[in-house]
Amino acid sequence: MRTRSLGPFTVSAIGLGAMPMSMTHDGTATPESQAIATIHAALDAGVTLIDTADAYAPSWDSTGHNERLIAKALKSYGGDTDGVVIATKAGVVRSEGEQWSFDASLGYLRGAVERSLRALGTDVIDLYQWHVPDQRIPYAEGVENFKRLVEEGKVRAVGISNASVEQIEIALEVLGAGGLVSVQNEFSPKARGNEDTLAFCAKHDIAFLPYQPLGGTDGSGRAVGARFPMFAQVGRDHGVSAQQVALAWELAASPVVIPIPGARRPESIADSVKAAELALSQEELQALTDSLDQRPA
Repeated sequence: MRTRSLGPFTVSAIGLGAMPMSMTHDGTATPESQAIATIHAALDAGVTLIDTADAYAPSWDSTGHNERLIAKALKSYGGDTDGVVIATKAGVVRSEGEQWSFDASLGYLRGAVERSLRALGTDVIDLYQWHVPDQRIPYAEGVENFKRLVEEGKVRAVGISNASVEQIEIALEVLGAGGLVSVQNEFSPKARGNEDTLAFCAKHDIAFLPYQPLGGTDGSGRAVGARFPMFAQVGRDHGVSAQQVALAWELAASPVVIPIPGARRPESIADSVKAAELALSQEELQALTDSLDQRPA
């Protein structure tokens, strides 16, 4: 597995997005044994970055489900897990009746980080990410609250998610040199609206973690080849899946890109990680991008 830099960490070029094991658009649940087998398959393939969040759960009253699932999978894995980096998030609140809200106050985050530490079975969180901006407070104040958690020894590194270029600039100012480790925004052949944040991250050497890099948990990942014929064609030329081509195209966008494809089956993540070894020519990469540019708006 090729590696890339994520702040103080060196991680696999392809990570694992664990969200679909706990929640999907269709509401179906992944059997625990299958989910654990999927995480084990990722580790077997060399994945050393697993992304989760406290809000990833089947229901509002099972917050932390995904984090607990990851902890159980790591504990039961037969190999070495010392180099595995767990990235989790906070700031999204699920309450009774499936009411969703946002809270980045210091008091809330202090409680959230303690719950995540218990769920993950660890003393410190590798990468703690602000999940979604809290419009009730200034952005700088929210980032400052995450900085406090680092100073208190609960968190090693801070990232932000669903962030604009302006918000990334604020985070850089608050956290100081090297303080902002990552930005996690949606990016895929289906969703290219964050190319400006990707370019900004590349310029400032901040890891960019595309979430839903294959299009999401609504079946878009399975439909990559059908929806984007050029990706299917390049895949056929290389004898690989269209999904691998999509991930390789994202990796080629910049050395700071670390896709985190979601998976619910061992076969899915085993296929995705092969994208790290897929070498596409400049002509192929340009043809893929051109095919997206030519699609109707």
